[in-house]
Amino acid sequence: MTKSYNIAVIGGDGTGPEVAREGVKVLGAAADKFGFKLNFEDFDYGGERYLKTGEVLPENASEELRKFDAIYLGAIGHPDVKPGILEKGILLRLRFELDQYINLRPVKLFPGVACPLKDKGPEHIDYVVVRENTGDLYSGAGGFTLKGTPNETAIQTSMYTRFQVDRCLKYAFEYTKKRNKKKTLALCGKTNVLTFVYDLWDRAFHEMGEKEYSDIRRDYYHVDATCMWMIKNPEWFDVIVTGNMFGDIITDLGAMTQGGMGIAAGGNINPEGVSMFEPIGGSAPKYTGKNVINPLAAICAGQMMLDTLGEEKAAKAIEASVMNVTANKIKDLGAGRMGYSTTEVGDLVAEGL
Repeated sequence: MTKSYNIAVIGGDGTGPEVAREGVKVLGAAADKFGFKLNFEDFDYGGERYLKTGEVLPENASEELRKFDAIYLGAIGHPDVKPGILEKGILLRLRFELDQYINLRPVKLFPGVACPLKDKGPEHIDYVVVRENTGDLYSGAGGFTLKGTPNETAIQTSMYTRFQVDRCLKYAFEYTKKRNKKKTLALCGKTNVLTFVYDLWDRAFHEMGEKEYSDIRRDYYHVDATCMWMIKNPEWFDVIVTGNMFGDIITDLGAMTQGGMGIAAGGNINPEGVSMFEPIGGSAPKYTGKNVINPLAAICAGQMMLDTLGEEKAAKAIEASVMNVTANKIKDLGAGRMGYSTTEVGDLVAEGL
């Protein structure tokens, strides 16, 4: 019997629908080739909907999306909507309500893609960051006192429970085991200053490693050292696990070393529920409708989605096709500089399957 997956598609804002469309095209070609079925349903969540209705998400949005096997997102961000409204109201709300407690970010330099690091090539940059996605400074704990006065005080609290830390570490150890490359998991923290939060992470990391994953090497790096080694010796890394705030920062640094936002993809993962996959770049509103934006990050997000759903052969085929395109077709990933239109790039990857 043919496997079938129901996918919610949120095109979103700006060029989001354009890159999502190319991702859907490639996903459809992969499904045809590898013998499974993808049923796509579109949702209009984004800036235009908010401007028309005043509602960011309907109350039942999370319940509706739980019915799907995965969510495929284009981009969120509208020039006529104040920053933070859509990001918090859609992205953060869905991450929290759907308990997508892992943010998974591969950092992989594809052949042919220009790297800003001297003397570094694809053989040096191939690792994954596992970022805890629901706690830390993002939990919303804090507030103001005497707001608007000279003595105004703002407090934002970093919070973690042992439960949150343990489940993130469990995922990271299992991912390192499945990846089966260097079998090394590095904890990125700041134990010398953040002596409560990262003491918890450090103890949990080593306790779990000693008891359950003795075959996996454990490393530790302060976050500032992590940033330095990501630039100087990225080949050291296999899998990095870290908290929400540090993960937010180091994954964007990693994205630049792999060629920029035009190639970087990520997943917001709930291993027991519905996960959401997206290109890391923004909505790039100035390029909307021009058919010049690079869709490869969105296509790679689709590849991650298939891998998470268990369609590993199809996922590997999409990645191989993207790598062929970057090696032999596209010489510049910048919008309007690819030598191909958005739709043509999607065609190249789909045909390469």
